[in-house]
Amino acid sequence: MEKKKNSVMNIVCIILPVIAVLCIAIGWIAFSTANPRLMPGPVEVFQRFIRTFTNPVARVILPGHIWASLRRVLIGLIFAWIIGIGLGVLVGWNKKVRAVLGSVLELLRPIPPIAWIPLVIMWFGIGEFSKVFIVFIGTIFGLIVNTSAGIKLVDKINIDVGKIFGGNQRQILTEIVVPTALPSIFAGIRTSVSSGWTTVVAAEMLGAKAGLGSLVTKGWQGNDMALVLVAVISIAAIGALLSVLLSKLEKVVCPWNQI
Repeated sequence: MEKKKNSVMNIVCIILPVIAVLCIAIGWIAFSTANPRLMPGPVEVFQRFIRTFTNPVARVILPGHIWASLRRVLIGLIFAWIIGIGLGVLVGWNKKVRAVLGSVLELLRPIPPIAWIPLVIMWFGIGEFSKVFIVFIGTIFGLIVNTSAGIKLVDKINIDVGKIFGGNQRQILTEIVVPTALPSIFAGIRTSVSSGWTTVVAAEMLGAKAGLGSLVTKGWQGNDMALVLVAVISIAAIGALLSVLLSKLEKVVCPWNQI
């Protein structure tokens, strides 16, 4: 009986996402049919998608724009992960570091990443470094908060057991605390990927020769709504793909955290 119930639930979990996508598609078709000037239909968008491979936009085909955005996000995320997770561990583990950085982080964390764009452009111009730096700023604070929260939530009993077995502070931190906090750290990583993807698109819309954000701007300025939707759908698809990949990685790294 239990197996039958689980199989039914699995089927439902597969069907419901399909139904949701179909509802969006039906709504899209209905709206585009009633308002063709405001919203191009799926056929028109698909044709525009094909043309992005044969007719480059700003001398770059669609995969080139996708790679430009991905490259900026990945570079920004690598630095944010290294520095953010490191600082998060220190803030969560060391009370003195928490006292020094805690108030600063609480002051800077609520600032939206997009609010930094004008300042970053004034400081560094509109080159590649500015876009990567905006991704870095938009992702690092969430990483620090999630990591430090995971470190602080480690059960004191686990730490006491490590001390009983003669572990020093470094061993307790690296062999007990950090592995226990991995689910929280991964939650911060997943959030950082979505935040970085959103931030880089916004940064590219303000000035970039290549990238999905620049495609949105060029389509909007050229009254090419089909191109705008091609870019938007690409952004959504890649964001979903990155989320799935991180979920798979989390299952490998944190198998005990799976339900």
